[in-house]
Amino acid sequence: MVSRPVAPASLPAPAAAYSHAMVTEGAGRWLHTSGVVPTGPDGTVPDALADQAATVWSNIGAMLAEVGMGPSDIVSVTTYVVVGEDLAVVMAARDRFMAGHRPASTLVTVPALARPEWRMEIAVVAAA
Repeated sequence: MVSRPVAPASLPAPAAAYSHAMVTEGAGRWLHTSGVVPTGPDGTVPDALADQAATVWSNIGAMLAEVGMGPSDIVSVTTYVVVGEDLAVVMAARDRFMAGHRPASTLVTVPALARPEWRMEIAVVAAA
């Protein structure tokens, strides 16, 4: 299975470090996560947004590793951030985790998440 960016010449470049779309061709495995929240293995939620972002990506990394995948297998990211939070902090954490890989990516601001201490959550789709 091979995933590659889809970048028609008729579209402008993406607004940040992501691809407009990814196509996956061939037989293989898919991983679809639920919204991954900033709760650590011990059940705690960090206060700082940067720490929450690091926790979310660490949790996603653990899920990918569990099924023999890595960041380069991610084809789509959907990020939910509470209105008023620093989106640059969230995007920087994504970019560090992706290390140059540019999956399709959507960022949505929302009034709140399921628990008040959660300031962000992320769902990904990966294919290998």
